Amino acid sequence: MPKRYPEDQRERAVRMVLDHLGEYDSVFAACSAIGPKLSIGRESLRRWVLQAQIDADERPGVTSAEQARIRELERENREMREANEILKRASNFLREGARPSPPQITGFIDELRADGFGVEPACRVLREQGVQAAPRTYRSWKSKAPAARTVSDAVIVKALKDTAEKPESLYGRRKMTAWLRREGHAVARCTMDRPMRDEAMNGLVRGRKPKAGPVPKDSQRAPDLLNRNFTAVRPNAVWVTDFPYVRTWSGFVYVAFAIDVFSRAIVGWHGSTIKDTDMVLTTLKMALWRRDQEGTPVPEGMVHHSDAGSQYTSIRFGEALLLEGLAASIGSVGDAYDNALAESTIGLFKNECIRKGSPFINGPLKQLADVEKATMDWVHWYNTARLHSSLEMAPPNEFEQTYYAQIDASSNDEATSKKTA
Repeated sequence: MPKRYPEDQRERAVRMVLDHLGEYDSVFAACSAIGPKLSIGRESLRRWVLQAQIDADERPGVTSAEQARIRELERENREMREANEILKRASNFLREGARPSPPQITGFIDELRADGFGVEPACRVLREQGVQAAPRTYRSWKSKAPAARTVSDAVIVKALKDTAEKPESLYGRRKMTAWLRREGHAVARCTMDRPMRDEAMNGLVRGRKPKAGPVPKDSQRAPDLLNRNFTAVRPNAVWVTDFPYVRTWSGFVYVAFAIDVFSRAIVGWHGSTIKDTDMVLTTLKMALWRRDQEGTPVPEGMVHHSDAGSQYTSIRFGEALLLEGLAASIGSVGDAYDNALAESTIGLFKNECIRKGSPFINGPLKQLADVEKATMDWVHWYNTARLHSSLEMAPPNEFEQTYYAQIDASSNDEATSKKTA
């Protein structure tokens, strides 16, 4: 260990050298003669004497007070850099509204210690951010096993934080519970209330009720074959269609959708800057093409339901439905409830895809291409991963696959029975 001299001994040694400095040729000579007699190294004594002369303005240099101030500034600068680095590393669980669990705090401090940071600075920074953590508390957590609830909460909170900037962050408590169960977590809906509340995760809430667009008076249109009964016993039995508008920097963009009533799957969509018959006709063609590619072609007589908009009541669109062998169905004028399923899906599109802060957009919607990119990503997630409460918390594609698997299994059983007979 380095030898540390008492302050009184240092002052006495310096005073004796300065008092007898005139008797020697230099400071070094004086320290060489006096130092050994006081059991002090001559070089140490020489540095003390030179510093005393600087403090007394007898020699140029940095005074002791200035050195102390420099050391203090360096310490503050070092602590500030250390605090900034700790904050940077803690950004994942120091979000607004978050309350990290003891295992998370302990693991975070352990990571900092492995990288050379101290426990006290880490706890100080965490306390400044509202996290109750002290060195003594940390060591207590390390010395005893955490409670079972604390461990389970930490697992759930980590799973919730992993949904940040993902579409699943749009879920409320009910769908988040179902999604976590599908991911292998044993959670109950009542269990999710507390961690989601602590993480300020509430899911999205629908906006205003939809309004029907203008419809030409005295226009000829097909009858309403659904009468607000939005159910189907199989895929490709009933489709509902509609389109919303999206504001962009370059003007309005319209996105038409075709939805299968059985599985809620979006079977076709198309974006356009003009809301004409070609837009809804392209959506229909894309939906029919997709079903053909999937090996589940649309049978003749399938019901195609829409509102009473001029695009759907046009002669061209009616002829297209007739050529495809589809049964046209149109709701009453000015009543959005006659096409409630399509309106509901459009509400999801607006709330989950094109709203500000949506995980499907990376900036302002400037033109049609931006809307198309966001819609493409959202429709893919909607069909393949989004959980639907009306489908027993399953995605549309999975729901249809289960249906066809059951049909194939039933057909195989019948064939086996006939062979056995």
